[in-house]
Amino acid sequence: MFMRLFPFLSLVKRYNRMALRFDAVAGLTVALVLIPQSMAYAQLAGLPPYYGLYASFLPPMIAALFGSSRQLATGPVAVVSLMTSVALGPLATAGSESYVAYAVLLALMVGTVQFLLGVLRLGVVVNFLSHPVVNGFTNAAAIIIASSQLSKLFGVDADAADHYYETIAQIVREAVHYTHWATFLMGTLAFVIMYVLKRLAPKLPNVLVAVGLTTVISWATGFEHNTEVPASAIASTKATEMIEKFNRTIEAISPLAEKRTRATKTLDEAKGGPDVIKVLEAERDADVLTLKIEVYESEAGLWRKQLRRLLFTGVEEPDGTLRFYLTDEVPVEAKTDGRNWRLKVGNRPLKADRVLLSSGGEVIGIVPSGLPSFTVPKIDFNGLLHLLPFAAIISLLGFMEAISIAKAMAAKTGQRLDPNQELIGQGLANLCGAIGKSYPTSGSFSRSAVNLQSGAVTGLSSVFTSLAVVVVLMFFTRGLYHLPQPVLAAIIMMAVVGLVNVSGFVHAWQAKWYDGVISIITFVCTLGFAPHLDRGILVGVALSLGVFLYKSMRPTVASLARYEDQSLRNCRTFGLKECEHIAMIRFDGPLFFANASYLEDKIMELMQAKAWLKHIIIVSNGINDIDASGEETLSLLVDRVRSAGVDISMSGVNESVMEVLKRTFFREKIGEDHIYPTMDKAIHAVYGPTHSGGYEEICPLISVCRVT
Repeated sequence: MFMRLFPFLSLVKRYNRMALRFDAVAGLTVALVLIPQSMAYAQLAGLPPYYGLYASFLPPMIAALFGSSRQLATGPVAVVSLMTSVALGPLATAGSESYVAYAVLLALMVGTVQFLLGVLRLGVVVNFLSHPVVNGFTNAAAIIIASSQLSKLFGVDADAADHYYETIAQIVREAVHYTHWATFLMGTLAFVIMYVLKRLAPKLPNVLVAVGLTTVISWATGFEHNTEVPASAIASTKATEMIEKFNRTIEAISPLAEKRTRATKTLDEAKGGPDVIKVLEAERDADVLTLKIEVYESEAGLWRKQLRRLLFTGVEEPDGTLRFYLTDEVPVEAKTDGRNWRLKVGNRPLKADRVLLSSGGEVIGIVPSGLPSFTVPKIDFNGLLHLLPFAAIISLLGFMEAISIAKAMAAKTGQRLDPNQELIGQGLANLCGAIGKSYPTSGSFSRSAVNLQSGAVTGLSSVFTSLAVVVVLMFFTRGLYHLPQPVLAAIIMMAVVGLVNVSGFVHAWQAKWYDGVISIITFVCTLGFAPHLDRGILVGVALSLGVFLYKSMRPTVASLARYEDQSLRNCRTFGLKECEHIAMIRFDGPLFFANASYLEDKIMELMQAKAWLKHIIIVSNGINDIDASGEETLSLLVDRVRSAGVDISMSGVNESVMEVLKRTFFREKIGEDHIYPTMDKAIHAVYGPTHSGGYEEICPLISVCRVT
């Protein structure tokens, strides 16, 4: 029990200096990949990039120490980061303080769900996410993740639309209008570096090299080029009027939001009382305020879009300052700075004395030095209710990804895995991570592969990875300031290429056509419902459960005959004739309330189709369980079949089913001499009485008879 609570203590007895050296090398190698990747994934989650480092501090170490896999590398991953963004989008603006707070709360919830599932040994619930569903979702998520980085690659801004394809269309339109070529070239350079090194020098950390080189280039060339000027420095009446209208619209939203908060509180209080009219009035007030806010937000979005499309050129004034003109309004023979400037417009009013203009690319900016503060996340019950379904999905999806990777590693190392212990490890990683300002994490396939290839012996390699992240947070955050955003976008796009698995659709279809259909429908629905990715998964799960229920209600009921290898096979599948006097019926599945009537219907159809039928043998090898409804159906079948002048027997009844038949006295009803241990003994017992005086020259149960 003590070792179950602290599984890492089992390493102490057999740990030695050689293992320590291998773990240290592997851990530091993984850190070289993790540090840049984690910042990219945090950006994908809608968080400031340095929160990826916070998510790479405690979770890898805790998951390795309390999980069962020795080589699984935990931390920020693409799909979980995307799901985090989807979950938090309706609650707060990406990157804001409230957004960060909800991300940390989500990590706490995911950790709690995973930990409880592990402690209660309920790891089997992950089976509700079938492989075809996960394959369809993962392929769609890969496309969504890659396309979500296009705005950062082209250096454009676009507000999120109700549907994801509308957002992408808007990004494309903005890129056609204006692409910041320095940004595009920086991202392309990162692509080239990572691709070339991956092909020519696979042992080198290609991601780290790309980050290092592009950061140096960004610093040396002044990739980031921003300036703050008073609104009076913008020599365009059109632009200043648009700024004023945008500011008025944004400023009108704040008091309405405060009123809506009070109206919502009034509504909650009214619902607790008996006055129905008061509830209706409160609902009306809240709905009216919500509608007004939506109108203002829509109007602000239109002004924001127009302001972002404005392109300015700086003209040098006699005093050395710059005055900004629209590119088509620059005075003739004016001395320009040769740059295209754009307004940086967000969700806040533009200050009249400090209007931010940019002619360069985006960098990650200031990264706070030192470790994050360790606090228990504040519980917001309204947010908690919204996040609960997402927490459940992320918990299962994250664990399924982690355990799949761990199994792949274990297949190579021969290690024994405990899925429930792995759930505990992943849960504790997210719980502890939430205390250290982390967002939800999971196992990473690429980093786990690096960990294994680098010679990791135990989970202590992840401790060295965490220590490396601590060193970066403590001493090297200044060097990250000039890291270009398009490089992080390139890292994400390169990473998700491995998630695209077209062969998964083909494999699912070849296994069972309906699995292929489920996988394709999940893929299409995930793309169509984006950014509401949870709906795509729910559609896939619903279809999987629907197929499962249908197959459970209508299992295979096969008529058997003799085959060339002397076994008894399905007549329809192998093209065999059926015996006219003996019907051998094999029921493939548990016999319970949902399918018992189906067996009865099939036997009745068989009796109507065979005029010379004398005996029915129910081959029970496939019946692994039976309930009261199933036993009742068998009992009624015995009465109905024998009343029609046909005898009935059973063969191959297993122990658990036989116990039920004993307790319900069914064995006495059908007759103990009518229950046979094997199919061949059943045929031998009933063949003589059924074929005496019969016209059948060759019995398909004795000799092979093909359908001609």
